[in-house]
Amino acid sequence: MTTLVFGHKSPDTDSTGSPLIWAWYLSAVKNTAAEAVLLGQPNTEAAFMLKHWGFEMPRVIADVTADDNVVIVDTNNPAELPASINEARIQAIIDHHLLAGGLRTRSPIDITMRPLACTATIMHDLIGADLHKAPRAIRGAMLSCILSDTLEFRSPTTTAHDRAVAEKLAADLGVSIPDLAARLFEAKSDVSAFSDAELLRMDSKEYTIAGKELRVSVLETTAPKVLLDRKAGLMAAMPGVASEDGADQVLLFIVDILREEATLLVPNDLVRQIAEASFGAKVSGDTVVLPGIMSRKKQIIPALKL
Repeated sequence: MTTLVFGHKSPDTDSTGSPLIWAWYLSAVKNTAAEAVLLGQPNTEAAFMLKHWGFEMPRVIADVTADDNVVIVDTNNPAELPASINEARIQAIIDHHLLAGGLRTRSPIDITMRPLACTATIMHDLIGADLHKAPRAIRGAMLSCILSDTLEFRSPTTTAHDRAVAEKLAADLGVSIPDLAARLFEAKSDVSAFSDAELLRMDSKEYTIAGKELRVSVLETTAPKVLLDRKAGLMAAMPGVASEDGADQVLLFIVDILREEATLLVPNDLVRQIAEASFGAKVSGDTVVLPGIMSRKKQIIPALKL
């Protein structure tokens, strides 16, 4: 039986590349038939990564069944996984996020969760010496995942180990890190084909504070003006997205990769209160700039309060 390997429902570069890496490892090294699949359409940066390294687009699945063997990567949160995930035969979890809880397995499984910036970095360590067997595309995907999740080492989630692994991969591949990162970020910043609602869901996580259900969305870009020019449409779309997704509010942080700051859209008094309580910011309009804020995992989610 083929094992399905997948990440979360909003596939970014790490949740697109890491399933490919692990499916290769299971199939080629462990002699376990595996297939990388996605739970949604990849974002523009992930789509660039696939094309750049010559991958075919993995198929998108809507759910899993009790007959499916699965490996979960880059998440452990049931809210980000198929509705029937607890019915499937979960074989392993490989992740770098906080432990969310709520998953149920039929038997003991392998779980690897490490405080690194990227799932692909963890996979590099788990694969070990067998990485020399990996095709160029697999190693390229691994490098792309790390550069994406660390924002080319700008993110505060970056560890010395993430950077060392990326630099070694780049040297082995003969790739310039600044050049590849620039192309990744250029692709990430091209959001012209997406509706306002799609942008609000593109890279989002569910989180609860003080009884308020939040969809915490982050858009990382080297061209923040393009997104800020759509501010009115994005804020107008927030109530509909929140209602459809069972949330009370959407929080949208536009992260300027180059200036290393985030702009939070402030459509109402609830978001103003959250911004002031969480970040000590003084909000006087419908946006607030948060210097140094770049990581949802390390700087935004842990700070949220009301």
